[in-house]
Amino acid sequence: MFACLRDYTVATFISDLAAGITVGIVALPLAMAFGIASGVTPAAGLFTAIVAGFIISALGGSSVQIGGPTGAFVVIVSGIVARYGLANLAVCTIMAGVILILMGIARMGSIIRYIPRPVTVGFTNGIAVLIATTQIKDAFGIRLSQVPAEFFEKISSLAEHAATWNPTAALLTLFSLALIIIWPKAWARRIPNYIVVVTLGGIAVWYFRLPVETINTQFGGIPRQLPGLQVPTLHLSELSNLVAPAFTIALLAAIESLLSATIADGMVDEHHDSNTELIAQGVANLACPLFGGLPATGAIARTATNIRSGAKTPVSGIIHAVTLLLILLTAAPLAGYIPLTSLSAILLIVAYNMGEWQEFRLIRRMPASDTLVLLATFTLTVTIDLTVAVGVGMVLAAMLFIRRVSQMTQVSLVDEQSETEGEQHSLRGKVVPPGVLIFRIFGVLMFGAADKLENILIHSKDEPQVIILRMRKVLAMDTTALETLERLYEKIHRRGKHIILSGPHTQPLFLMENSGFLERLGRDNIVANIDEALNRARQILLNRTAAIATSNSYQNRASGFQ
Repeated sequence: MFACLRDYTVATFISDLAAGITVGIVALPLAMAFGIASGVTPAAGLFTAIVAGFIISALGGSSVQIGGPTGAFVVIVSGIVARYGLANLAVCTIMAGVILILMGIARMGSIIRYIPRPVTVGFTNGIAVLIATTQIKDAFGIRLSQVPAEFFEKISSLAEHAATWNPTAALLTLFSLALIIIWPKAWARRIPNYIVVVTLGGIAVWYFRLPVETINTQFGGIPRQLPGLQVPTLHLSELSNLVAPAFTIALLAAIESLLSATIADGMVDEHHDSNTELIAQGVANLACPLFGGLPATGAIARTATNIRSGAKTPVSGIIHAVTLLLILLTAAPLAGYIPLTSLSAILLIVAYNMGEWQEFRLIRRMPASDTLVLLATFTLTVTIDLTVAVGVGMVLAAMLFIRRVSQMTQVSLVDEQSETEGEQHSLRGKVVPPGVLIFRIFGVLMFGAADKLENILIHSKDEPQVIILRMRKVLAMDTTALETLERLYEKIHRRGKHIILSGPHTQPLFLMENSGFLERLGRDNIVANIDEALNRARQILLNRTAAIATSNSYQNRASGFQ
């Protein structure tokens, strides 16, 4: 924020003003829709957009990021409210804010790089499906007092009450959907289609007195002011139950905000400060519950709208929050006429745009491991829980990655005929003494591939005097592989044989040094290249021959003396 204001001009302010007002108008129906879909009130969504939108723009690490409630939180928030209550949602959000601040201080802004794309696509598409299912009731005007949170129970309950649907509500939903889809993009830059939909929907309900649910009939309208400071009460007995959902909120807020900021970077050719962004997200999530708000994060669609509308600095995001506040103070009563069907249509479009459905069409072209991770994460997100889905998806992706790396790791016996190295490191033209076996190790030596070292023992039954391990292409190894190497050394050493390590890299060498293995192996048996390894092998064989000759001479003299 302060960096952008150093060279701030009137022309820049005019661009920010236009963009901020535009994105504020776009955010109005979205914020209310997210509040309703989350199982709370439309006012809570508006309060979140105002408070979080201001803080994230003022303190964040991206010049054009727009913060507020998002569709990704709908399922999580509604689940927490249904299970733990509204008061504990505030506690969870504050805890998530603290976690996000600590993540930023710990410089964990690169976290998004370590989440595989199949996991991200899986839970994003899963959330999109869940958002769509939460809108079936209002979209069709089904008479159902409370929709169950669990997916299968929800579908079953909606199916049981399907006969109570309201044709007027369904028609209004279809009209809203059609209007959003066909509204020209050129017009949308000046008059956002979402605003047109809720405005025409409200006029139709008021003028024709349509028998559909509105914000007034369902929630009693929207207050014309921000609520006073609300400090939630924390019950220590419930704290342990709230840790998991708090981490879920924090993780999702981090992922979505950094993803949104990364997309924004590509659109404006800048680079955001990810750690500053995490701290800003944390402060926003600390503040929102104090004003009756919901969890917040960076909003990809609104950020893109902000950029396309000409935003230059974080001032546009602040203007977006101020615009929402002015609408709340002056036009809140008019929002009461907005039909829930129009908001449902908006959320259905949001859910569709949120999902990356083309990934399902490309499944056949994906590696089987990525397909498995994507489908597992998607299925668990829809049927069980986002936390479980991300956890299982990450573990599954890690296991499959380890398997792929292990398959790439090779331990093979090489000689002059099977040599694959380049001229500098080749065995061709070099004399390998009898009694010497050379093994080439390629890849990363880790616990998934450590057992491949055991193959050396199979070859060592030929009783070689010296085994040379070529480690020039081993960039890293872990303690499991080191332990296997130590076992190999002990077995070879007990037979009176020797191991030479040729060309180990820094990380494996550092690991072996710290463990004391180099001392046991003997530093003379660590060499830089294959030439030195062969020279060392000849020296060992020569010393062995000399020792045998000395032993035989001693035995002959002892026999003659007898």
